[in-house]
Amino acid sequence: MERAGEASSAAAGNGNGVVRKTPSTAPSARVSIWESVRACGVWGKEVDKAELRRQVVMPLYLRRAVAAAVAAKDEAAGVAAAAAEGDGEREEGPAVAPVVVFVNSRSGGRHGPELKVRLHELITEDQVFDLSAVKPSDFVHYGLSCLERLADQGDNCAKAARERMRIVVAGGDGTVGWMLGCLSDLYKTKREPVPPTGIIPLGTGNDLARSFGWGGSFPFGWRSAVKRYLTKAATGPICRLDSWQTVIQMPEGEIKELPYALKKVEPADRLDISQENGTELPEKASCYKGVFYNYLSIGMDAQVAYGFHHLRDEKPYLAQGPVANKLIYAGYSCTQGWFCTPCTASPQLRGLKNILRLYIKKVNCSEWELVPMPSSVRSLVVLNLYNYGSGRHPWGDLKPEYLEKRGFVEAHSDDGLLEIFGFKEGWHASFVMAELIKAKHIAQAAAIKFEMRGGEWNRAYVQMDGEPWKQPLIQDQSTFLEINRVPYHSLMINGEQ
Repeated sequence: MERAGEASSAAAGNGNGVVRKTPSTAPSARVSIWESVRACGVWGKEVDKAELRRQVVMPLYLRRAVAAAVAAKDEAAGVAAAAAEGDGEREEGPAVAPVVVFVNSRSGGRHGPELKVRLHELITEDQVFDLSAVKPSDFVHYGLSCLERLADQGDNCAKAARERMRIVVAGGDGTVGWMLGCLSDLYKTKREPVPPTGIIPLGTGNDLARSFGWGGSFPFGWRSAVKRYLTKAATGPICRLDSWQTVIQMPEGEIKELPYALKKVEPADRLDISQENGTELPEKASCYKGVFYNYLSIGMDAQVAYGFHHLRDEKPYLAQGPVANKLIYAGYSCTQGWFCTPCTASPQLRGLKNILRLYIKKVNCSEWELVPMPSSVRSLVVLNLYNYGSGRHPWGDLKPEYLEKRGFVEAHSDDGLLEIFGFKEGWHASFVMAELIKAKHIAQAAAIKFEMRGGEWNRAYVQMDGEPWKQPLIQDQSTFLEINRVPYHSLMINGEQ
C-alpha cells in the first residue's frame, strides 16, 4: 500500500525551522524511568539561566502587550499596552525562539501548580498561562493577533517573535490535543506560520510526549529538568503529525454528557463538512464533529475509560497522580466484566460484530470497502501514533514479509494512514499491552466509516484521545461515524536531543 503522505508530500512548513521526519519512538516509550532520571540534568549539560532567557523570553513590551490582549480578549488592548511602553523598554533584541508555556494545573498530581511557579522564575509570568484561567483559543485569537498587528505597523521585533514563536504544553495528551486544535485555526484563517508544539508530560499515558521524544513521565528532579525542557523547545527540530476529523451522524437524539473532544455541528456548518468529506449530512440528523491525534476506540476499553472518568469526577481525591490513576483504571477494568464475564452474558459484552460494520478507503481510492469484523473482537482501536496506552505498541514492529502479505506499510504518524486493530477480551488485551503478543490486525486505511445499529444494544461506548462518551444507538436506524484526515499537518517539536 502506498503511503498517503507520499502521495501528497508537500509539507506544511513555517519560519521556525526545517520540518523533519517523525522521530523513531520504539526505544523512548520503553525507557520512561530512564528518561525521568536523565532529564534531571545529572548526565545532561547544565543550562545557564541567563542564556535560556536570551533564547526564549520576549522583550518586556511584547510580553505585556500579549498578556494584555489575552486578558482583555482584544488585540487592540495589547497594541495599546505596547504603545504605552517607553522607548527604553524596546531596547531589548528579539528572542532567538520565544517560548510560551500553557500549564494544566490539574494534571500531574501536585506538580502542576509548583511547575507554574518554577516557570515564572525562569521565563516570567507573562509567558506562562494557566489553562484553568486562559483558553488556548484566547491566546491564538488575541495574543498572536496582537503580534501580527504590531508587525503590520512596522514593528520588526514583533514580526520576528510571531514568526519564531514556539509553544510548550505542560499536561497530558488531552491538553496537548486541545492546544493543537486551537492552533489549527491558524491554517483555516490563513494566519501562518503555525507555532510548533513541545510537551512537558504531566498526564497519565503521555503517548504524544513519548512519540516525539519528550519522555513518558514527569522527571524526578523536575526543577532542574524544566530548563532542559525549555531549551529543547527552543532548539528542537520540527516534525509533522496527522490530524483526523471525526463526524458522527445520528438519525435522532443527542449525545448526553458531551465530551470536550466533540462539538455539535450547527446547521450553518453542515455544508462545509459535507464539502470537506465528500458526504451529505441529512438535514434532520444530529451531527457532531471532533479531531483526534492519537486514537479512537469503540467497545469495552472505552466503557472502562468512561467508568474511570466518572469515578474520578465523583471522587477526585482518589486521583493524585499517574500511578494512582493507573491503579484505579486497572481495578475498574476488573469490575466491568471484560475479564470474567462470558461474551454472551449481556448484549453490552458481546462482540462488536453484532452492532458494527467497518468500511475503509485505501490510498487514492474513492470507493468504500467493507472489511469483515472478527466475531471475537470486543474493542476496536483506530491508531495514529506508534504509542498507545502509556507507551505500549499493540500494532507491533511488523516484519517486511508480513507487511507485504497483508498489504500494509510501515506505520508513521504523518503517513496519512490509520492502523485498525482489535482486542478480544481483557486477557488478550493484557498480553498485547505486555507486548507478549500482537493485537488482532484488521486493516490500514486512509479513511474509515463505522455503521452502528443497536439491535439488543441501546448504546455503545466510544473514546477519542482518552475522552469517552456513551453513544446512543437505535435498533432499526444506523448511526454513522466517519474519519477523514485533516488536510494539513500539526507541527510538533522533536524533544529527542
